[in-house]
Amino acid sequence: MAGDKTKNTLVSVENVTRSFNIDGREIRALDSVNLTLSKGETLGIVGSSGAGKSTLLQVIGALDRPTTGKVLFEGENVFSKSELDLAAFRSKMVGFVFQSSHLLPEFTAEENVALAAMIAGMSKNSAINKAKGLLGRVGLSERLNHRPGKLSGGEKQRVAIARALINEPKLVLADEPTGNLDSRTGDDVFELLMDMNREHGQTFVIVTHNLDLAGRMSRVLKIKDGKFVDYHAGMLE
Repeated sequence: MAGDKTKNTLVSVENVTRSFNIDGREIRALDSVNLTLSKGETLGIVGSSGAGKSTLLQVIGALDRPTTGKVLFEGENVFSKSELDLAAFRSKMVGFVFQSSHLLPEFTAEENVALAAMIAGMSKNSAINKAKGLLGRVGLSERLNHRPGKLSGGEKQRVAIARALINEPKLVLADEPTGNLDSRTGDDVFELLMDMNREHGQTFVIVTHNLDLAGRMSRVLKIKDGKFVDYHAGMLE
C-alpha cells in the first residue's frame, strides 16, 4: 500500500521553513511545513493575510527557495536542479495563475498564451494553434486578437488560465485567482479551473479568501503564522 501511495504522490513538501531577515529580526513566513499533494487532487489553502499562503505557493512552484527543508516533485528534490533546469521545470511542469493576470500589454490574448509555449520550446505555428484552441475552450474565441487593455478582468484571468495550461503542466498553482473579480465572474473563473482539473487530471492548489469556493475543492487546509492548523469552515482568524 505504501508503494501505491508513493506512486500517486506528485509533490512532497518536507519540513520546509522560509525565513526573512527584516530590520535584524528573523520572520518565519513558513515554519516547518509538511504537505503531500496527490496527482489529480484539488487543494484549497485559506488563511488571513500574511499567514504564509503565497510564500508556500512560491516555494512549491520553485519561484522561491526554502531556507531549510525539501520539495520533492515525483520523488526528485526540486532544488537540487541547476538554475537552467529549474527554469525548464517551472516552464513545463508548473502553471501559475495570480490575482493580477500579469499579461504582457503589448501582445494580444493569443500571443500572450502562445509565448509561454514558445519559451518552453514549441514552434511558433504549433504554439499559435494550441493557444487558439485553449482560448476557445475558455470562451474567448472572439477575443484572440484583443490586447489586455481591451479585455475585462474576467477575460484577462481566462487568458491567464489558458497561458498556465498551454504546456500541459502536472501542477497548477493559483494565488487568489478570483480576488480582483466580482463574485459572479469569480465564480465562473473558479468553475473553469475545476473543469480543467476534471478534464485533464492536473493537480490544482488554489489560495483563496473565499470559503465558498474553497469548500468545492477535494481538500482544504488553513495556514496560520506559517504553519498548517486545524481548519473549520467559516473561521479565518
